[in-house]
Amino acid sequence: MPLIEHLAELRKRLLISFSFLGVAFAVLFNFSEKVFSLLVFPLNTELKIITTRPFLQLIEKKAVPLVFLSPGEGFWMHMKISLVAAFVVSLPVIFYQLWKFISPGLVEKEKKYILPFIITATMLFLLGAAFCFMVILPFAMTFLLGYKTEHITPMLSVGSYMDFCLKFILAFGAIFELPLVIIFLVRFGFMTPATLAKNRRYAVLFAFIAAAILTPTPDAFNQMLMAIPVIILYEVGILLARVLYRKGRNG
Repeated sequence: MPLIEHLAELRKRLLISFSFLGVAFAVLFNFSEKVFSLLVFPLNTELKIITTRPFLQLIEKKAVPLVFLSPGEGFWMHMKISLVAAFVVSLPVIFYQLWKFISPGLVEKEKKYILPFIITATMLFLLGAAFCFMVILPFAMTFLLGYKTEHITPMLSVGSYMDFCLKFILAFGAIFELPLVIIFLVRFGFMTPATLAKNRRYAVLFAFIAAAILTPTPDAFNQMLMAIPVIILYEVGILLARVLYRKGRNG
């Protein structure tokens, strides 16, 4: 299509996505308090590694009170929670609109993968968000609040805590889309599986650099909790790309 038609199609897809997002936001704002009660889980739970099965143990801690430090902070906290929840609920629609935008560049037999793409992309994002919520954040909050001493005690504002949690949940959700990104890079000829495998050492380095930047604590253990899944996802992406690359050449 000409550039103008591409821009018009992009505008249409964005308009549909934002419209659905707006409707989901309006509905979920009424349930923001229930979502908030779920998001305090990492604050009030400690995840410990043990030597016997199941090797990880969740321990409920004494609740840490949350306060708001400005008149509008509580309201804006509910707005942010509702927006992020609406985004998660809207993911299938967003991925569908993304597929519709790129589908003109696909051959007819590839367009049948629309449903697997939507399901896979949504599940990968949810898996990354759940991994962050259930593993990374409890470790992080236990570590960071461990600096409490007889002279200092934590007093967390609800806005800063929610910003902290939501930022990392979204970041991990996005990072877990790596296998799909690799598949599309190979499909459209930007890279080959051989190139990806050859540059594996740079991918490992990038994974640890990204983990050092994104992980909320400075200790190496929590950084590995993020870097290792990224490396595994990179390898999974290479394997899937090899399968599709062979099929494309044979087809």
